[in-house]
Amino acid sequence: MEDNIDSRNKLNDLTGKEWLKLTKSFWLSEKCVDDKDAFKHPAPFLIKDIMKLISMFTKSEMRVLDPFCGSGTTLIAANNLQRIGIGIDLSEEYKSLAIERLNKKNYTENKDFFYRIGDANKVLKNLQAVDYIVTSPPYHNILRNKGEGLRKQSEKGFRNGSRIGVEYYSEHENDLGNKDSYKDFLTSFEQIMKKCFAILNAGKYTSIIISDFTVDKAEVCVQADIVKTMQNCGFEFVGTTVLLQDNKPLYPFGYPYAYKINHNHQNIINFRKPKE
Repeated sequence: MEDNIDSRNKLNDLTGKEWLKLTKSFWLSEKCVDDKDAFKHPAPFLIKDIMKLISMFTKSEMRVLDPFCGSGTTLIAANNLQRIGIGIDLSEEYKSLAIERLNKKNYTENKDFFYRIGDANKVLKNLQAVDYIVTSPPYHNILRNKGEGLRKQSEKGFRNGSRIGVEYYSEHENDLGNKDSYKDFLTSFEQIMKKCFAILNAGKYTSIIISDFTVDKAEVCVQADIVKTMQNCGFEFVGTTVLLQDNKPLYPFGYPYAYKINHNHQNIINFRKPKE
């Protein structure tokens, strides 16, 4: 029957209709009440958006890894879908925030999820056999250089306005957000993703969530560089989903002298590790 899961479907637990819906080349970003606490982090993503990805690329009880875990959104999304979440981050502060969020959902560390503190290059060496990787890496050093922290929040606690204060990820030397040059950022990102490739099961998927941004005041097609970097690691590019964020404000960056784009979407760039 149409509403049943096809017995040939080894990728996920979706019906044909559910599968087809998630193959659209754009999604509308969706909020939920559990997102609110994440905005103590400078660049969180939303639980429902990550749940869509996890439901597309995994089955129940599979292992989902986020090597830049931050406030723990991936871990919450994974547990909501009865998957095992594994997170890595440099920041004890953000781990504490993540644990607080997960405890509110009655999810228990080292049982329902795992959160490891440290340099992903080192922590990844001790992991193996993950079924899906989803992450949003630091956007080079734009938070540090722009001097822009958290956006103002609405009365409901959701971020929807201009940034206030200075907020960046950490002071760690190995933090991708602290790299001096864009080239250094890409090199460090590639080192981490090579280790991710090694522990990802064959035939499984990885999603990198990132937007284009400016480097030295010049707009950069970051997506193209991420695709090339991931291909250098051995991944196959399988397509980009545009995550529309229409609630973001518009700023007159170049007005009235020159065109400067407002980034009101993220690129969810999807890759597959070839089957052996």
